[in-house]
Amino acid sequence: MTISIEKHPCFNDASRHTFGRIHLPVAPKCNIQCNYCNRKFDCLNENRPGVTSKVLSPHQALHYLDKAIELSPNISVVGIAGPGDPFANPEETMETLRLVREKYPDMLLCVATNGLNVMPYIEELAQLQVSHVTLTINAVDPEIGSEIYAWVRHRKKMYRDTNAAKILLESQLAALKKLKEIGVTAKVNAIVIPGVNDKHVAEVAKTVAELGADIFNCLPYYNTAETVFENIAEPHPEMVASIQRETEKFLPQMKHCARCRADAIGIIGQENSDEIMKELQEASKMPRKPAEDRPYVAATSMEGVLINQHLGEAERFLIYALDKETERPFLVESRPAPPAGSGTMRWESVAAVLSDCRALLVNGVGESPKKVLVNNGIDVLTLDGVIEDAVIGIFSGRDMSNLIRISKMHACKTSCSGTGGGCG
Repeated sequence: MTISIEKHPCFNDASRHTFGRIHLPVAPKCNIQCNYCNRKFDCLNENRPGVTSKVLSPHQALHYLDKAIELSPNISVVGIAGPGDPFANPEETMETLRLVREKYPDMLLCVATNGLNVMPYIEELAQLQVSHVTLTINAVDPEIGSEIYAWVRHRKKMYRDTNAAKILLESQLAALKKLKEIGVTAKVNAIVIPGVNDKHVAEVAKTVAELGADIFNCLPYYNTAETVFENIAEPHPEMVASIQRETEKFLPQMKHCARCRADAIGIIGQENSDEIMKELQEASKMPRKPAEDRPYVAATSMEGVLINQHLGEAERFLIYALDKETERPFLVESRPAPPAGSGTMRWESVAAVLSDCRALLVNGVGESPKKVLVNNGIDVLTLDGVIEDAVIGIFSGRDMSNLIRISKMHACKTSCSGTGGGCG
C-alpha cells in the first residue's frame, strides 16, 4: 500500500489549515465502557468524541458525503470514529468504507478504534486502501487499565477488572503489529487522566513505538458529566506539555488534536456549519437502505385481499414480492406481528420484522409508529383497496392517489398514547 500523510490533517500538522476531513457517524455501539465516556449522541453543543447529531446507515452516509463534498470541496479524508467503536459495528463500518471507496477511489480513508475487534477486518481494510488507523491505548499495564475501563465485551462475553484490561491490551497490541506489517500508517491516542495514567503515558509511547507506531497523541482527558471520572479535573496544559516532551523521545507528536465529534467535518478546529448540519439531518431521514435491497412490500389485512386493518390491530403481516416475468405480485409469506404493548419498542420490533420491506400498506396508523418505521427506511402508506393493486403501484411507481384513504371510517376508535396497542 502506498502511504501518504500529506493530505491528512490529523497526521500532518502542515496540512490541517488546507485540507479537511469528514467523520461519518455510522457506528453507535461500543464494546468497552471507559470510565471517562458518556455516549450521549444527541448534543450539538459538545465538541468531543462520542457525540453526534445523528447516526446514519451506510447508504445515508454516502448521500451525506456527496452533499458534504459539494459544501466543503477541501475534504481529503473520510473517517469513521463512532460515536461508539467502528468494530463494535463492523457490518456498518465496512459497508460504508466499501461504498466510499467505490465512489471516491482517490479519497483517503481512516478509522479510529479502541482496537478490541479490528483484527478480523485488517486484511479487508488493506484491500480497501484504508491508509490510516488510530488506536486509543490508554495503558499497557492491566492494573492501570482496570482503573480506566469498567468493562469489555469480547466474543459475546463480558469481562471486568484486570481481565478486561488484559484482553483489551492484547487485542490492541496485536492489531498494531498487524497494521504495521501490512503498511498502514498508525496513530496511537493516549488519554491523559490525572492521577490515573498520567505517569504511565510515556511507557505507552515506548511500547507502541517498539511495535512500529508512526505518531503519538497525548489527548487531554475531557471531563464529562455522569461518568465514573466526573470528579477528576482536566489535566493542566503544562502537565500535557510535559508528557508530550517525554513521549516525543519515542514518537513524533500530534499537538493539534481538537478532540473531534463523531460527525466532525471541515478544517480541524472549525465548528460544523448550520448548513452541513441540515444536510446531516436530511440524510438521516432517507431510507436506511436503497429500494433494491428491500425486495418486499408488507400489508395489513383482515382477510388477505383488502387493505382494511389498522397497524395497531394487526396480528400478522402479509409479505409480497413481484414476479419479474409476469410483473404480477405474489404472496411470499405471512409474518407474525410482535405482541402488543411496550410502546416505541414495539414499533422498533415491527421495523425489524419488516427490515427487507420497502413499504408497509395499512388502513390506519398513528404518528409514533409511522415515524419509527420511516426512520428505519420503510415507507408507510395509508390506503383503501386491493392489496395486489397497491403492491403493483409500489413496484412500478404508478400513481396511487385513487387508493389513498381520505375517509376515517376505518380509523382506530381506541384512545391511546403510544402504548404499542393502537395508534401510537
